Amino acid sequence: MSSIEKTAVEQLLSTFIDPNHGLDLVSAKSVKSIEINDESLTVHLELGYPANSIIESLQTAVHNHLSVLPGIKTISVLITVKILSHAVQQALKPHPHVKNIIAVASGKGGVGKSTTSVNLALALSAEGATVGILDADIYGPSIPTMLGLSGFPDSIDNKTMQPKMAYNLQTMSIGYLVEADQAMIWRGPMATNALQQLLRDTQWSELDYLIIDLPPGTGDIQLTLAQQIPVSGALIVTTPQDIALIDAQRGLAMFAKVNVPVLGVIENMSLHICSACGHEEAIFGSGGGVIMAETNKVDFLGALPLEMSIRQDADAGRPTVIANPEGRPAQLYKEIARKTAARLALKAKDFSSRFPTIVVQNT
Repeated sequence: MSSIEKTAVEQLLSTFIDPNHGLDLVSAKSVKSIEINDESLTVHLELGYPANSIIESLQTAVHNHLSVLPGIKTISVLITVKILSHAVQQALKPHPHVKNIIAVASGKGGVGKSTTSVNLALALSAEGATVGILDADIYGPSIPTMLGLSGFPDSIDNKTMQPKMAYNLQTMSIGYLVEADQAMIWRGPMATNALQQLLRDTQWSELDYLIIDLPPGTGDIQLTLAQQIPVSGALIVTTPQDIALIDAQRGLAMFAKVNVPVLGVIENMSLHICSACGHEEAIFGSGGGVIMAETNKVDFLGALPLEMSIRQDADAGRPTVIANPEGRPAQLYKEIARKTAARLALKAKDFSSRFPTIVVQNT
């Protein structure tokens, strides 16, 4: 009969680091239960982020980590996932049908932010979450093209819109409501109103995550999102190039001012590998994203390569995570998506839905 105590198991689990957020399992509150029955040990872990790709390997790693316990002959590791709603800006309430809104921003255009947004949304979906993407680039919507979608969204009640679906992703964009060659000559207030209407009047169906692909810069639309739309966290996409980093720094500073936590920095186009000879070259420089993350004390979530197939897949309406799910770029997108969701899972939870609304009436 085993004399092992639960505290010994907990102590060992407190030395196992979850690679997706960098904390040990106990500190991250991932240990749901520990059961010891004679010489058998059952540990139930609950992750706050989707992780289809790694659950089996994580089970094996935890199992091996616990195998040093004396007197235990059989070890079972059960891992489940429960995605919760997280706190948003003060004075705002979470969207009733969206647990978490994540804004993807960049200081300047041309850094591959939209391509990154779409692939991250698809990666979160592939990892097991229910995901949507909102194209907030009113002047230059690109999400419809990247997902191979066109045409007006359906409406059941003639008041609200049904999200258009692609690859199990719920999507909405101003690009569905205007002709492809129509110029959006709108002043700032009209554009920001359009963004709020797209979010409010779309019948999102119980999303774990809604990715909002922001236009580049720190103008009216970005400020409206940061101040009036309930955002759980933000991502900054940059290239290693100095000029991109300078502009990305402004975007990061904007979210800090409005108390939206930045979940991390993603460095896009970090390395080019020649398709003919395999030579690697840092065309836009190297290490800039890491330095930016360290300087601002935020997480560096990963680097994505400058690869022709990523552009070709997006242009063809089948983003890389769908077109080549087992390829190296798709694996990188999934890894960054897990890290993003895992870091969000460590943030303060929103418990407003657990409490009834209290109404005071004169009687």
